Amino acid sequence: MDCVICKNGSTNPGFVTVTLENNRSVVIIRDVPAQVCINCGHYYLTDEHTEEVLSMAQESVRKGIEIEVTHFKVAS
Repeated sequence: MDCVICKNGSTNPGFVTVTLENNRSVVIIRDVPAQVCINCGHYYLTDEHTEEVLSMAQESVRKGIEIEVTHFKVAS
């Protein structure tokens, strides 16, 4: 896939760290599967992985966690 950000690179499968922040919490999720641009590093998540990342972050916020660093895991 061609990168829509830099328009000069293509993407390869890889893993990224996603950081999500709101006014109460910071959630860092490591080892998220993604398509990563070889030129600029911008990444693209599948819809399924995006939903799982958001679900993990929402769960941390629900628990009242202010800062969390975790690894990605697909829900069973």
